[in-house]
Amino acid sequence: VAQGYAENYLFPNKIAQPATPGNIKQLDQRRSGIEKREAQRIATAHAMQEKLNGKTVTVEARVGENNQLFGSVTTAQIADAIKVQLDAEIDRKRITRTAAIKTAGSHTIEINLYRDINAELAVLVGMTEEELAADEQAAAEAVATEDAEVAEEAAAENAAVEEHEAE
Repeated sequence: VAQGYAENYLFPNKIAQPATPGNIKQLDQRRSGIEKREAQRIATAHAMQEKLNGKTVTVEARVGENNQLFGSVTTAQIADAIKVQLDAEIDRKRITRTAAIKTAGSHTIEINLYRDINAELAVLVGMTEEELAADEQAAAEAVATEDAEVAEEAAAENAAVEEHEAE
């Protein structure tokens, strides 16, 4: 920078400082302090990620017909549930959802802990883990029963076709 520009504009307006040995040393100390704080924040975020990743949180909600909720589950409710159940303080603004949670069941949410460090969490809405497991088992049994019925119908059809061809 030109000397006149620095002396007449940058220094009086506190936009820049002269590069004296004392100022350079002060700048190096600031940089090392910033690096230490950044490393601590990253370590804290990784620890929180380990604590939250893959965990399940239950949120109570009133459920109507066809597993529809009266209203929706907010990020504040999810943050409160995380605080109570997992003993972790999360700002509600860090919780990201793909869409509003308006149905009962299991939903996956993502929490932005720090920059590129995220944690995924399952949220059970309006039911417990046992109820969810029972619903999944009932659904699996219904699919198995349906498959068995389809197989029986196909076998009966094949037998009828073979009988008709034999005539």
